[in-house]
Amino acid sequence: MHTNPLFNKDYGTPHNTAPFDKIVFEDYEPAVMEALKRDKAFIDRIVSNPEAPTFDNTIAITTPDDMLERVTKIFFNLLSANTNDEMDALAQKLSPILTEHANDIIFNREYFRKVKHVYELYHHADDAGVDTGVQPRPLTPEEQMLLKRAYEGFVRAGVDLPEEQQARLREINTQASMLTLQFSQNLLKETKAFELRITDTSDLSGLTDTAIEAAALAAKEKGYEGWLFTLNAPSYGPFMTYADNRELRRQMYVAKNTLCCRDNEFNNEEIVRQIVNLRREKAQLLGFDTFADYVLVERMAESPAKVYELLDQLLEAYTEPARQEIREIEALAHSLEGDNFEMQPWDFSYYAQKLRKQRFDIDSEMLRPYLELSKVREGVFGLATRLYGITFRRNTDIPVYHPDVEAYEVLDADGSFLAVLYTDFYPRDGKQGGAWMTSFKEQWMGREENDPPTAPLKNSRPQVSLVMNFTKPTETKPSLLTLGEVETFLHEFGHALHGMFSNTRFSSLSGTNVYWDFVELPSQFMENFAIEPEFLATFAQHYQTGEALPKEYVERIIASRNFNVAYACVRQVSFSLLDMAYYTLKEPLTEDIKAFEHKAWQRAILLPELEGACMSVQFSHIFAGGYAAGYYSYKWAEVLDADAFAVFKQAGIFDRATAQRFRDEILSRGGTEHPMTLYRRFRKGEPTIDALLRRNGILKD
Repeated sequence: MHTNPLFNKDYGTPHNTAPFDKIVFEDYEPAVMEALKRDKAFIDRIVSNPEAPTFDNTIAITTPDDMLERVTKIFFNLLSANTNDEMDALAQKLSPILTEHANDIIFNREYFRKVKHVYELYHHADDAGVDTGVQPRPLTPEEQMLLKRAYEGFVRAGVDLPEEQQARLREINTQASMLTLQFSQNLLKETKAFELRITDTSDLSGLTDTAIEAAALAAKEKGYEGWLFTLNAPSYGPFMTYADNRELRRQMYVAKNTLCCRDNEFNNEEIVRQIVNLRREKAQLLGFDTFADYVLVERMAESPAKVYELLDQLLEAYTEPARQEIREIEALAHSLEGDNFEMQPWDFSYYAQKLRKQRFDIDSEMLRPYLELSKVREGVFGLATRLYGITFRRNTDIPVYHPDVEAYEVLDADGSFLAVLYTDFYPRDGKQGGAWMTSFKEQWMGREENDPPTAPLKNSRPQVSLVMNFTKPTETKPSLLTLGEVETFLHEFGHALHGMFSNTRFSSLSGTNVYWDFVELPSQFMENFAIEPEFLATFAQHYQTGEALPKEYVERIIASRNFNVAYACVRQVSFSLLDMAYYTLKEPLTEDIKAFEHKAWQRAILLPELEGACMSVQFSHIFAGGYAAGYYSYKWAEVLDADAFAVFKQAGIFDRATAQRFRDEILSRGGTEHPMTLYRRFRKGEPTIDALLRRNGILKD
């Protein structure tokens, strides 16, 4: 007889990690339904408590076993990393049920009445006419933040609205959750559906050995003859960069850029329209002009005007340098192909790489043999050891959800247990593209169910996961990365450090639960180390000979670090403009999605646009992720990361005291205070854009 392991909060695994080896698909639905029942009972206990509402019995109270979070984190993390048709169908079934449960909580007027009572004990109690009875105990800054977020969460959800408008908000929330799920599933399925099969060796001209071997392995795994290329990043990127066959580059580019806007069941255009309109309607029901206005109240940027101010600054500084970069690439293409050659979007990466090779005598393939994944992992882990004193120990007793996944115990400098870290490096069917950090369990502090109120708080440590899509090992070679993939590793590892170092009392404020335009600071900060010679020297060795990465290669990497940096910046700005255009709409979106997109980002478009292409329908960040009205966050955080790394450069990039201050003031604090307060405390001053402009070579000293 199978016993559903998800019903018991004690899994009997190391560090109480998820029992992936015992979970079967049929466990999820009954576990979610039971978790919903328990969560409702927990809320009912708070609401029906006859005692006067206080911070401790209304705001800070937590369930001893948050089964709903336990179960849904496992299910939805695997939905992104290891899904199948059964999981997708169940997600569509459960999503509206979960949304309705969330609606029942945020529209519970009696619950809000108690939260509001506590809020007013600490805010304008006299004005509100609240009979405080006794003076409430002082709150710590973290407790103040939790109370603020609890109260504003209800208000921002619409608890004070008339019942008719609340009913409409319920409909909007449910519809939007279903649409975002459908958006993701369509994109994954259509991405998987495309295959470029090659049987003629002449069509492989220009491609690197790594790309060819990976394509041969992909074909073999599917039972095909020859070579198989897909739209997954480790396949698509090298093909577009190195393939001499221009027609095949065009086919790949067209396939990639017309995903989910073809006339088939996976078309996302109407889904985009509906998501945008639902979010605009929600914001306006809640008293905001636009969805961006609604979102940015809880962001460092605070308003659309400040977002556009940053984007305008970047366009002014980077547009002309970006155009010059393109002119130089076109000049090379003309010198190779003739004056009548007209460069198209599928040519850009190809000729850009040739120019980079010509100018700096360096390319990503030259570096691959020195960037073997296991060595890179050792280097990244070793960097954390050098900065913070933490160590990583693989534990094969911790269950994993796929054979590719490895689990590590992370120990602090004093040897105490800090976190569990999962790594999941390779692409596969059922895994979303891209790279991300997530958690199966947040960090928090609390007491056991039967502990007395005076018992010390137990620090419950987090379980963090890194999910990526790196170049897979082949039959003859291990996984060899590009420098860009090393930067991706560092980026996601920065998020992981943010989660693992968390040292907060409340899980909702721990780790990466911060403003979205602050969450990228720890990740982008780590990318800075990728080209530091001292860091590269710790792991960059030839996978066959053990030879260190040659000094001249390092010098070329540094010399080429700003190659096409302006173009890359303007491209990021174009995505931010598109995002803001959708979410600053005050009227319903009725226009054709492709036409709207064309106008929205036109002032930042530097290359010819492909007719029929559409970015919006595959823009998961803003339609299926947390970046709606927030894609600018990458550039906002880039200003901060350059500014922060300048502190390390001044003190020494491995300076333990500076790293400890970064950990103490930012990485461990989660969302317990306003992010700018945390940043100023670390920086001992205000951030400026100057460090970024200097790093990119735009501003000269």
